[in-house]
Amino acid sequence: MTTRASADPAQAGGTPSGAAAGASRADLVAALRRRGISDVDDSPLVRALYSTDASLYRILPEVVVRPRATEEILAIHDVARETGVPITMRGAGTSVAGNAVGPGIVVDTVKHLNRVLAIDPERETARIEPGVVHARLQAAAAPHGLRYGPDPSTHTRCTVGGMIGNNACGSRALGYGRAADNVVAMRSVLGTGEIVGGLTGGAEPYGAAGTALAELTDAHLAHVRTTFGRFGRQVSGYSLEHLLPENGRHLDRFLSGTEGTLGLILEAEVRLVREPAVRTMIVLSYPDMAQAADAVPALLAHPLVACEGLDARIVDIVRASGKPVPDLPRGGGWLFAEVAGASVAETQAIAARIVADAGALEHRVVLDTGEAAALWRIREDGAGLAARSLKTPAYSGWEDAAVPPEHLGAWLRDFDALLREFGLDGVPYGHFGDGCVHVRIDFPLVSEAGAQRTFRAFMEASAQALTTYGGSLSGEHGDGRARSELLSTMYDETSVRLFEAVKAICDPDDLLNPGVLVRPDPFDAHLRADRPRHEPPIKLRFLHDDGSMANAVHRCTGVGKCVAGPGPGVMCPSYAATRDEKDATRGRARVLQEALDGSLVQGLADPAVHDALDLCLACKGCARDCPTGIDMATYKSEALHQTYRGRRRPRSHYVLGRLPMWARLTAPVAGVANASLKAKPIASLARRTAGIDQRRSIPAFASRTLRKEARRASVAATASTGTPDVWIWADSFTDHFQTGSGLAAIRYLEACGLTVRVIDEKACCGLTWITTGQLDAAERIVGRAVATLTPYVASGVPVVGIEPSCLAALRTDARELLGEAADVVAGGMLTLAELITRLDLPLPDLTGVEVVAQPHCHHASVLGWAADEALLKRAGASVVKVGGCCGLAGNFGVEQGHYEVSVAVAETQLLPAVRSHPDAVVLADGMSCKIQLDDLADVRALHLAELFAEKLLEQRGGRA
Repeated sequence: MTTRASADPAQAGGTPSGAAAGASRADLVAALRRRGISDVDDSPLVRALYSTDASLYRILPEVVVRPRATEEILAIHDVARETGVPITMRGAGTSVAGNAVGPGIVVDTVKHLNRVLAIDPERETARIEPGVVHARLQAAAAPHGLRYGPDPSTHTRCTVGGMIGNNACGSRALGYGRAADNVVAMRSVLGTGEIVGGLTGGAEPYGAAGTALAELTDAHLAHVRTTFGRFGRQVSGYSLEHLLPENGRHLDRFLSGTEGTLGLILEAEVRLVREPAVRTMIVLSYPDMAQAADAVPALLAHPLVACEGLDARIVDIVRASGKPVPDLPRGGGWLFAEVAGASVAETQAIAARIVADAGALEHRVVLDTGEAAALWRIREDGAGLAARSLKTPAYSGWEDAAVPPEHLGAWLRDFDALLREFGLDGVPYGHFGDGCVHVRIDFPLVSEAGAQRTFRAFMEASAQALTTYGGSLSGEHGDGRARSELLSTMYDETSVRLFEAVKAICDPDDLLNPGVLVRPDPFDAHLRADRPRHEPPIKLRFLHDDGSMANAVHRCTGVGKCVAGPGPGVMCPSYAATRDEKDATRGRARVLQEALDGSLVQGLADPAVHDALDLCLACKGCARDCPTGIDMATYKSEALHQTYRGRRRPRSHYVLGRLPMWARLTAPVAGVANASLKAKPIASLARRTAGIDQRRSIPAFASRTLRKEARRASVAATASTGTPDVWIWADSFTDHFQTGSGLAAIRYLEACGLTVRVIDEKACCGLTWITTGQLDAAERIVGRAVATLTPYVASGVPVVGIEPSCLAALRTDARELLGEAADVVAGGMLTLAELITRLDLPLPDLTGVEVVAQPHCHHASVLGWAADEALLKRAGASVVKVGGCCGLAGNFGVEQGHYEVSVAVAETQLLPAVRSHPDAVVLADGMSCKIQLDDLADVRALHLAELFAEKLLEQRGGRA
């Protein structure tokens, strides 16, 4: 197989194979628009967004196109042929092999070509557009009792077209097969322009190409029969076995797994399967992963739907992050086996036989679907978790090799020896029932001179070792840029010539995904991780990334959990509303990576950075929900700090970004200010001056601050001396705006028999300065707050925060600004729910009370809302927990230019939940959430303290 020359690393990966030599970018854009394609973008921002996928590779496209109809794909194809500019299909951008990056035109079908066109329950098939997300297909099939069988760990965001392109498999391939096995028919356009496939109609749907491919296969029948399709996970190269006469010469299935190098999918019909009545998981433990692999062949005698391997280090990462992990049997590695049946009795009988043959240290049979889902989530986050399971970052590259399952244990031992030989480490996991092993390896691509040579030497040695087991370089992700060069190691010369002949039939001009599979680019060209990093002196400490913002933003591996859309977590609210890559955590991380070590975006002050960060709500959802721990709110603060330090800022930074200061200055005349703002002209002028959208309300200032109210109130006066049982911290929002929440907390706690006092000193968390990037001032403000609060926390008396965003700032942002000086406060202050749980305080009876709860995004992401939910349920309430963010998020939703997105975010989950439960108590501890509900739904939301105080005192016959 001919290999292209290595690219110049100094040129950001060099000029990849297939790059256009004739058409300028402007000419290309003009040509596409002349063909009626409207969604064409060649801006630096979008080119940066699409320059990489979930792999190691970075190639800047000339232009990104989001077709609105399949006819536009044909028009794009015509333009590519006319101009000689290549095409790369994007899918969801979750490719770990570099299949979805390329020069020329990158095509994103997710935005518009994302429909399920038809479900045929009788034939058990679905007709789809290529950009339909796997989870959307599942949702459309579910009412018919059907499902699409293959289910990769990225099923919440991967496209079915991308799955077909890579011949993806997922955890349940044992039961349902690979993507290729589930293709009924397709309509595709080949590189030649010929449209082929079972959906094209006509007497010869496979046309001239089909005939030529059949003749090529017939000329090499013995070789194809003995070389290809030897075991289920042999997906490297072209799967020529589908062209054999005994296999029906199924061209559509042959095109599956060709990684967009031969044709582009226009439409597909896929097989669906019946959803079983019962699924049961069997968790089997072993001393290590190799011994778990040894057990697999015996288990395959049973009707398994899935058999997954998981290493203890990945589980430890989940536990360390604070996420719940169900009890696992003792061991260093586990097999998660799944069986399906018509009844629990049937699946339990199968499970018993599996356990008898497993030779496991211990086992558990998991019947509870919620517990099983929690275990599967660990596996689904495997790629991201494995990237952070070692002392240094781990990378894809050698990512999903497969061997026949009977060789899996031996291969794992040999592979581990190879890692040790090269001084590398990795955490294996994957589809052990299929012999497929995923691993992220700590290639020293950034830190070590000559590391690229280590990368090449290891990859070549691993490929050579794999051939002794008859293995496949790829078990499901395709070869892409990571392994195509190594196909000549896996396959003999005849096979490589066959691949070249296939390419010549279908794409003779090398227009489709050049540099992949045939005439491959070197696998160490276009690496994004090996470029030098440049960043200005930073303000924040980036505690988990050696003080480097560049290291921090490179946490993003591109697995794309942030582009899954609305779910139970918080990440990523603006993307859920806009469905635009620039508004996803992944997209923002890509632009920041480009700003710090790329060639397209010039530093953190580049307009592209601020375009990408503009709709970031600083919700911190990614800090908890992203499996690699991206914290975009922190990165945004640093980027704003670097951009505006010593320069004029937007007006909203001076007003909303310093709101606690203005509130403190207004406090003596709060009544006058409130009265003035009731006058429409004055309110309008105030909004315009502050940079507030005119459709937003202006929150009223408290007539008396919480601290002043506490001094005046009898409950505070009687406890003015001595040490109280509980301290209440008067954060700026509770002190100056939402005093009712603080007073309710005092009433509730005193009704429980506790002595409560409000800390009288001023102690602002600096949140609004932090979120607007005013970090020099924030450091001073937070430093004073920490100095004030530390003696209270260190005294051992519980200190409670009322406003979740402020308490979250002390737990996280304070440490980024101050380091260890903030540790006592960050680790010692409590939410109200945490205090109630710790002291086991009496709860009101909430039997019959329906609660719709919107946890503040910082509450859910930083503090954790589990204690609140547990208390509500223990009190007897039925709880509907709203995922996502309310959409206001501090200053974000009130700023000019953000109103529509703020409302759209609220409409993704919060407002539908409130409308669906009109008689429910709406619970929202955060001031932002309360304002959003008041503005958009005319709903008064309660703080947990207000609900508990009201109900407890009411039930005791006291004053609510």
